[in-house]
Amino acid sequence: MNKKYQIVIFGATGFTGELCVKYMSEKYPDVSIAIAGRNKEKLEGVVRRHGLSCPIIIADAFDVEALDKMCQDADVVLSTAGPYHKYGSALVSSCVNAGCHYVDITGESFWIRDQIEKHHKRAEEKGIRIINACGFDSAPSDLGVFYAVNKVVGDVESVQCFQAWKGESSGGTMETMFSSVDAKLAKGGLGKFSLNPKNTISENQKKNTNDKIKIKKIPHIGGWTGPFIMALPNTRVVRRSAALSKKTGKYYGDDFVYSEGAYYSNKGAARKVSIMTVALGLIILSPLRKVLRPFFRKPGEGPSQKAMDSGFFKSRFLVTTQDGVRAFSMSGSGDPGYKMTSRMACESALCLSVEDPESLPGGKNFGGLLTPSIGLGGVLIKRLKEIGVSFKEIEL
Repeated sequence: MNKKYQIVIFGATGFTGELCVKYMSEKYPDVSIAIAGRNKEKLEGVVRRHGLSCPIIIADAFDVEALDKMCQDADVVLSTAGPYHKYGSALVSSCVNAGCHYVDITGESFWIRDQIEKHHKRAEEKGIRIINACGFDSAPSDLGVFYAVNKVVGDVESVQCFQAWKGESSGGTMETMFSSVDAKLAKGGLGKFSLNPKNTISENQKKNTNDKIKIKKIPHIGGWTGPFIMALPNTRVVRRSAALSKKTGKYYGDDFVYSEGAYYSNKGAARKVSIMTVALGLIILSPLRKVLRPFFRKPGEGPSQKAMDSGFFKSRFLVTTQDGVRAFSMSGSGDPGYKMTSRMACESALCLSVEDPESLPGGKNFGGLLTPSIGLGGVLIKRLKEIGVSFKEIEL
């Protein structure tokens, strides 16, 4: 687009935002960036800590005039300023109005639904890519399925995903989880197909889609599964990708069914973590959340560098077609929620700022409220492979 800045990192003073700034400054010093947020002093602190010379943009999440100006100057805005249902809506609107691409790391599917209803049509008409969920929520699920589907022949009957990970939560994530309960949800905002376009759900999908994951042994690849805390947003994103795939490449199939759970090496671990997952969910949903919230990390706080370096994720996918079952995986080293999320978000933004637009799914003029796989597809997979993320088939 040849604007003033290739990428503006909005929310740069937050924990993940600063990780994005650090990654971009160290790995891509020739890419023109600016950092943005509401607090000048904190932004200046980010500049000092990383020895930067990039511009600072003062823009509050509710200052429409400042957001409009920022988006007019940017090829892409990478937003890490959550919770998005509180702080993200005006920015998405400004991006669409200004003709600026956008990526974020939200797992707030109810908010994504609201943005789809408000902005998808205009973004599609203008060829602007608004791409949510480019972090651990929900890029591994979405890109892993995309990779697997494109490796098999014919329509896909189902994909089962099993997530293994090691990592910690930051204050921003905890704030999102606690505050989302009090958010005003659009009707159907948490439904199984809440992000699907109208008239894209078959009777087979309605009948066979089940998000209640029980503790049980996993066929073909071994291990055990149980509930996964981030399955709700991830499954909605993948189902939207399946519906939109008709427009950009290999169609997943009219009866494609997707489910997602956690992966454990043994039954004991599956039981233990599943109980903890359910307990956390009950705390967040109950009135106790207001009493217990102060005991969790606050926004801006996150894991130590040592903890982030020791983390990992591995997403396994069982793909069923008429020809049988095949298995694939996507994996990466580093805390998935922070170290890997910041890198996946930056690489997503780079797809839209430095890559040939014609190489992206749908070509130069394709746009809308998109998912990582539908908006970035193989271009993002290639970039992630180059930074050490593995995509491969598992022998059965």
